[in-house]
Amino acid sequence: MGDTDNDRNRAAPLMHSSGVSVERKRRDDEAARFNELHLLAPVGYFVVAFDGRILLANLVGADMLGINRADPGAHRFRSFIGDDWVAQFDSFISRALNSPMPEKCRLRMRRSNAGADFAVTLLANADGSGQALRVVVEHAEGMLAALERSEERFRRIVHSASEGIWEIDASAHTSFVNPKMAALLGYSIEEMLNRPLAGFMDADGRAIVERRLARCRDGIAERHELQLLRRDGNAVWTSMAINPIVDGAGAYVGALALVTDIPAPRAGSEQIWHQANFDELTGLPNRHMFMDRLGQAVKKADRGGAFLALVFIDLDHFKEVNDQLGHAAGDALLVEAARRISACVRVSDTLARLGGDEFTVILAGIDHVGSVERVAQALVAAIALPFELEGERVFISASAGVALYPPDAGTVGDLLARADQAMYASKKAGRNRFSYFTPDLEDAARQRRNIATDLRAAIEARQFEIAYQPIICLATGAVRKAEALLRWRHPTRGLLAPAEFILFAESNGLIVEIGDWVFREAARQVQLWQKTIDPAFQISVNKSPVQFRRDAGLYQAWLDYLADIGLPPQSIVIEIAEGVLMEGVEKVIERLRQYRAMGLQVALEHFGTGYSSLSHLKRFDIDFVKIDRSFVATLDDNAGDGNLALCEAIIVMAHKLGLKVVAEGVETPLQRALLADAGCDYAQGFVIAHPMAAAELEAMALASHVAA
Repeated sequence: MGDTDNDRNRAAPLMHSSGVSVERKRRDDEAARFNELHLLAPVGYFVVAFDGRILLANLVGADMLGINRADPGAHRFRSFIGDDWVAQFDSFISRALNSPMPEKCRLRMRRSNAGADFAVTLLANADGSGQALRVVVEHAEGMLAALERSEERFRRIVHSASEGIWEIDASAHTSFVNPKMAALLGYSIEEMLNRPLAGFMDADGRAIVERRLARCRDGIAERHELQLLRRDGNAVWTSMAINPIVDGAGAYVGALALVTDIPAPRAGSEQIWHQANFDELTGLPNRHMFMDRLGQAVKKADRGGAFLALVFIDLDHFKEVNDQLGHAAGDALLVEAARRISACVRVSDTLARLGGDEFTVILAGIDHVGSVERVAQALVAAIALPFELEGERVFISASAGVALYPPDAGTVGDLLARADQAMYASKKAGRNRFSYFTPDLEDAARQRRNIATDLRAAIEARQFEIAYQPIICLATGAVRKAEALLRWRHPTRGLLAPAEFILFAESNGLIVEIGDWVFREAARQVQLWQKTIDPAFQISVNKSPVQFRRDAGLYQAWLDYLADIGLPPQSIVIEIAEGVLMEGVEKVIERLRQYRAMGLQVALEHFGTGYSSLSHLKRFDIDFVKIDRSFVATLDDNAGDGNLALCEAIIVMAHKLGLKVVAEGVETPLQRALLADAGCDYAQGFVIAHPMAAAELEAMALASHVAA
C-alpha cells in the first residue's frame, strides 16, 4: 500500500512560509544570535550537541582548539580533552545536562594538532532550546598572563577575522575597523577612522541606521541588511549586526557592528524583497508589510485573548510645507517625523508608512487602554515640536485615530477603516490631537460615503443651484456686485450649504467639474444683469484650492466660453482664500498672472487671518481685498476699537496699492457706518441681504440704483 497523507506529513520536515524548513530556520536564527552576542567574546564560546559535535564556535574558541570556525561540526568537543581528564569531563557534562544552574570544572585540553596540554576552566549549561549545551572555555593560568594572552589572541583574531568589525563612538564616528571591514569598502583603515558611519551609506541606509542606533542607545541590539557604499561609488549589500557598548556605569559610549557581505544572487533577492516590503524613503515597513504584520498581530491577539491598538496618523499641513519649501524638504520632514514617532513606541511595536504623510502604529499585547493613550499623546506632542528644514523653522501637527481589536472591529479591514475614521474625527475637531473610534464615527463615515455617491449623481441630475449675495457700494448703497454661492438641493436632505459637501467634493476630485459648472452659470447670469442692472456689474466666484492647482487647460476653456458668449472677462472676479498663498509663492504668482492675462479679476478673501501681509500683496496680481468677518464682528462694542484700527489700516494700505476693499460679514447698521467712515469701498452681509435667488437680487439691485 502507498503512504498515507499522515505518513507523508510525518516524514516531511515542517516548512516555513518562505519554503525553508523550521529546523533549518531555527539553526539559522541560533547562528545569527550567536554571531551577534558571542562572536567577539574574549573567551572560548561553544554550542555543543548532546552527541558531542561542535555546532558553533566563536573566534577565540576556534583559535583555541585550532579548528575551522566555518565547519565546526567536523569535530567533537570531547576529542580535545586531555587523555587523563576524559572521565572527569564526562562526569562534568552529565551534571551540566541535569542541572538547572551552570556547572564548573577545571581540566586540561589540547589543540587539534596535538602539542602541549593547557589548563582551562569550563562553564557549561543546557541552552534555551534544550537541544544542546553552551560551553565557555577560559585559560586557567595566572590572571596577568591570561589577560596578556587573551589580548594578543583577540588582537590577532580581530585582524584576521573574515567578518568586518566596525566600532563607532557615541557620536557615530568610526573609532576602529579591522582589515576585512576596510577591504570590503575599498579603503585603508586610516582613511575610515573618525569618519561618520552615515558617510558610507546612501539616504536609505542612513535612515535605517539612524533608527537602529537610536534603539542601540537604549541598549537594544539590532540587525539589518542594507547597502554600503564602496570607495569607488559602487554599492555592496551587507548584513550588519549592531551591539551597544556601555561603560562601567552603564552609559552608552558607542556601538560595535559586525558586517558580512551578502553574495550577489542573494543580494538581488534580498533587494527585491526589501523594495517590496519597505518604504524607500524612511526605511519603515510599507503598506504591504504592514498589512501582513497587522494580520499576524490579530491572530496572536485571538490566540492569547489579548487586545491590540491600531493608531492611524496623518501629518497636518504637510502639503503646504512640501509645496513651499520643495520635495527635498518634505522628504526630510517625513524622515524626521518617522524618527520621532519611532522614539515613542516600543521595539515590539510596528511603525509603518502607508504612503504620503500617513503612518500607522500597531501596538500589540496591550493590557490596558492607558498604555495606548500615553503613546498617542507622546507622538502627537513629538510631531508638534518645530522642524528645522533648510535653515527654516517649520511647525506642523499630527491628527491621530485609535481603534482597538477586538472591541472596535472583528477584521483587519474594519480595524484599519475605523482607525482612519477616528483620525478624520481628529482633523475635524481642529487637528493636533488623537481620537478614539466610536460608533458615531462609523455613521459619519457611512454618511460621507453616501454623499460621495450622491455627488456624482447630483451632477447628472442638475441638483446644484446658485444663490447670490448682494455686494453694495458703501458710498451710494447701490448693489454693484454679487457673490455666487453654491447650494445643493439634495433629494432627501433638502437644501445643503457648501460646508456640508465641499470637503467631499474636493477629496474625490468632483470639485473641478462642479466648479466649472458654477463658473459658466455665473457668467451666463452676469451677462443678463449687465443688460438689466449695470453694464459694469460683476459676479464673484469662489475657487477651491484644489481647482487652483489644476493646469491651465481648464482656464483656457473658461476663456473660450467667455469669448463664445461675448462676455468681457473682467465681469468675473475669482475669489481665492488667503491660505492659498502658502501653496508656494512663485506658483501662486504664475497662476494669478494667468488669471490676469485672461482678463479675470482676483479677490483675496478672509484677509488678515492667514499667512500673508499687505507688503506681500505687491507681489501678487490682486484687485480686491476682502476683510475677514472676524474683524467686522466686534465693531459694535468697545472691544472692537482694536479691530476698527486694523480695518482702517487695511483700507488705507490697500488703497495705496491700488486695491479695492470689500468687508465681509457686515451684520449691523453701526458696522456698516463705521466701515463707510473708514473709507471701505464695498460691503456684504446680513444687514444688507441674505443670499437670494437671481430674480430677487435683480429686483433689489434695480431699486438700489433708483435710490442712489
